[in-house]
Amino acid sequence: MTTLHLVPEELRRLYHVKEWRNATGILATSCPDEWQQITDVLRTFRLLRSEVEAAGKNRSPIARQIDSAFSKLGWVEKKFSTLIKVDDFEYESPTHKVDCFKGRVALELEWNNKDPFFDRDLSNFRLLFELRAIDVGVIVTRATELQQIFNKLGKGKSYGNSTTHHTKLWPRLDGGGGGGCPVLTFAITPQLYVDDGPPTPEQIAAVGERLPTENGDE
Repeated sequence: MTTLHLVPEELRRLYHVKEWRNATGILATSCPDEWQQITDVLRTFRLLRSEVEAAGKNRSPIARQIDSAFSKLGWVEKKFSTLIKVDDFEYESPTHKVDCFKGRVALELEWNNKDPFFDRDLSNFRLLFELRAIDVGVIVTRATELQQIFNKLGKGKSYGNSTTHHTKLWPRLDGGGGGGCPVLTFAITPQLYVDDGPPTPEQIAAVGERLPTENGDE
């Protein structure tokens, strides 16, 4: 039994949705405000042709569009300071930064990274859950079917099979990569694609001016 029926039907038409350990139920009942904001952001997001074509080696307009939407709602990038104490000995237990954090929900955006970043995210969720820092983790990525659109736009080489898309994530989730942490995943499908024309000079310039992020995500 799952709690995916709690995901609004509209989102289930626009995204491939998968959960681990009834994550949707936990979000809806224990983190209702954060859950509402997640659904609002995902409901309004659109994958624009201009942003796909403008994406370069730095942080892409697509990732920035989602990040900024959460930032406006009070979500923040978060790095936790953690350690394990055994008698008089303390051991640092470092975690990776979480892209978006609010309340007790950690959300990661994996638009176009190398697929081992999924292992990092799930491991991070597992540790933070075991340390009682979060109640649930969320990952937003892209659907594998988007490759057809990228190929038509001449961007196929930028989105290889070994990068982050849902068929690379789901086996890791089913394999227990998140441990006991409830995890909900959304994969952006072609239903969200909007052909708004080629990128403007301003969009191209904005991408070129961005410095690479820590993980090099497009």
